[in-house]
Amino acid sequence: MALKHEPTAPYHSAQDALRVLEAVARHSAGLTDTMIARRTGLGSQRLTALLRMLRREGYVEQVADGAYVAGAALSRLGAARGRDQALRDQLQHTLDRLRDSVGAAVYISRYEDGEVKVTHCADSPATPAVNEWVDFRCSAHATAVGKSLLGQLDHDARRDHLARHKLPRLTSRTITSDRLLLARLESQPPTAPVLDLQEYAVGTVCAAVPITAGSSVGCLALSLPVAHVHRLRRAAETLNRGAAPLLLSLAI
Repeated sequence: MALKHEPTAPYHSAQDALRVLEAVARHSAGLTDTMIARRTGLGSQRLTALLRMLRREGYVEQVADGAYVAGAALSRLGAARGRDQALRDQLQHTLDRLRDSVGAAVYISRYEDGEVKVTHCADSPATPAVNEWVDFRCSAHATAVGKSLLGQLDHDARRDHLARHKLPRLTSRTITSDRLLLARLESQPPTAPVLDLQEYAVGTVCAAVPITAGSSVGCLALSLPVAHVHRLRRAAETLNRGAAPLLLSLAI
């Protein structure tokens, strides 16, 4: 499967954060922010924002003299045993906070073995998840998640997916033409949020942004009641900014 990855701002943030963690991990006694800047070449404003995020996620801790040392989350993810559970816990922890900051149910999805899979979800009574009334594997053409994932594939991989899946009409807004869907996917800027405006379900709108880790295809998404459609684009921007910690967890 060929991919059409284009690095996103969260991807670059995650890469810079990895550089910071590598520097800190090499010095068990800790490093000050000045020492980290010298070793990574990152500017002070950029480094300050990254260190704030890394402290919030538990990847670094600041000790009494102001130096930064490896945090508990980094130790758990770096352990030989229990890493898979530690990763699931870390992703869920980050998703829960992201759900609260955007005021919407949020999801991580991946394209694996030629299918759309929702792997994580953070919802609540105030921010309910989408009712999966049609299997997400069969409705990629109608969901923000599916279109984001398909948009990260090359043309042949998209054609392969559509050859295996029909495009049923789920609402009056659903795209049911292969040609139109492929044209929409081709014209979609790789780093821009993909929207679903009641294409999957009447009464629900969604947005998805790509999260690329290595050779895998993934996305981060949110859903809102249509009454909150006026919040969708701003929520998608917040979602995109919040993707860096998730990418970092997947990369460690």
